[in-house]
Amino acid sequence: MHPYLRAYLAGIALPTMVIPLVILVLAIAGPTSHDFHIEDVVIFPIGLVPNAWGLWNMLYVWIRRRRQINAGIYGALLVAVIVPLAFGVQFALGKFLWTPELFTIGFPVALIAYYLAWKVVVSRINDILGVG
Repeated sequence: MHPYLRAYLAGIALPTMVIPLVILVLAIAGPTSHDFHIEDVVIFPIGLVPNAWGLWNMLYVWIRRRRQINAGIYGALLVAVIVPLAFGVQFALGKFLWTPELFTIGFPVALIAYYLAWKVVVSRINDILGVG
């Protein structure tokens, strides 16, 4: 019953567990040379990322029922959706954390991290919940 609800819950599980750890690291790191506050940085991840992962996983389950797709590659594609949204939030707030130099390092790292997270964790949770 309710495979898409289970898919949504499987999708939000990992980012919901990781975001508090990221906030903790940012809080411990203390002030930086940037002119933004920690609240400016965590609004986007707290509000959008888990929901994006859940909705993306619902779409994955829907696609998976029709054709075979690699979970890792599919998860890495989410970066292509989230990055423009993150830049839009930065632009709207006038707080620029991602410089072009940081982007050239961060984007490939994000692709690899999302690939591994979806290949190993999200697909495993989908299997446990019976929607994989």
